[in-house]
Amino acid sequence: MDSFNKQMKKIYVSAQYPGEAFERLRKEYRVQEFLGERLPTRAELLDGAAGSIAVISTVSDKIDKELMDLLPGLKIVSNCGVGYENIDVAYATERGVMVTNTPDVLTETTADLAWALMISAARRVIEADAYVRRGDFKCWHPSLLLGQNIHGKTLGIFGMGRIGTAAARRAAGFGMRVIYNNRRRNEEAEKETGAVYADFPQLLKESDFIIVSSPLNDETRGRFGLGEFRQMKRTAVIVNVGRGPIIKEGELASALREGIIWGAGLDVYEKDTLRSITHPAVTGS
Repeated sequence: MDSFNKQMKKIYVSAQYPGEAFERLRKEYRVQEFLGERLPTRAELLDGAAGSIAVISTVSDKIDKELMDLLPGLKIVSNCGVGYENIDVAYATERGVMVTNTPDVLTETTADLAWALMISAARRVIEADAYVRRGDFKCWHPSLLLGQNIHGKTLGIFGMGRIGTAAARRAAGFGMRVIYNNRRRNEEAEKETGAVYADFPQLLKESDFIIVSSPLNDETRGRFGLGEFRQMKRTAVIVNVGRGPIIKEGELASALREGIIWGAGLDVYEKDTLRSITHPAVTGS
């Protein structure tokens, strides 16, 4: 009887995930996944989640009062991501709905990606790949697709949490000086990585590369705009693996076009997809 009751209870999953975890869920619950290579629209989310006792969401799904009020039996929202700014936690608490996230699942993976973007932008890997695939390569030349050196440079970390610390840890292999800016000093990370705390203007002024890995909140939203880019080195590269709205995307595009900074690597975008930047110095994942 317990198994039958569980099978009557619905879990809504807003994306397809690999692995065996959902196979295990399907044995006990009625699992409805949003199928396809994109995420659901707002209307599709509201319609698909109807009748669910649990929602497994991505950070792009807005889990707010409107949605929760449509689900009187909702018990839990499980967010697949570190951040949870997409969820109205206060209202969930008021409703008695548990909210969970996945804070350490992708720490090392995201740090790897930050470095992949940094190296790709600095060494112009994506540009070079496109150049060769177009058939433009004729021969090697000393000035062809010159990039930026990474070894021995200064790496700035904006947001020295798990991912920022993991990214800083990798800098030792490149002989880099590491500085960071955070809401508060992270003395444990300092001891582990040798990173030195810097105020925000110092971070902008001294960094050759900046990795943004902070959460999105009222203090970090729009933190990097044209004014900040003008304080950075003209040879600087900025990489964002935090949240898209931390960087004002349109102003980043202007900074790149005008040569105010040298390049950028973006894993996250201000409006979910990269729309406003079409520049050879931008590397996206």
